[in-house]
Amino acid sequence: MNFHKIKFVKPLENMVLEVVFESGEKKKYDMKILIKKNEAFKYLRNKNLFNKVKVDLGGYGIIWNDDLDLSSEEIWKNGIII
Repeated sequence: MNFHKIKFVKPLENMVLEVVFESGEKKKYDMKILIKKNEAFKYLRNKNLFNKVKVDLGGYGIIWNDDLDLSSEEIWKNGIII
């Protein structure tokens, strides 16, 4: 399986992420949907925590802390091309 590795992530307003992949493609990913569906992500309603997002080691996802992460494939599949 070819992974779509992440190069850069930037938190935007209204719980949206801008993600740049190594291929150069950019996507926006709306975290509000995931927060509603998955109880584990409710902590991201805290703007200070949400803004601490970073690319994980290797680019296979993004992380906020040891408990909160999201795979690059989820963002690739469900993000909106910008």
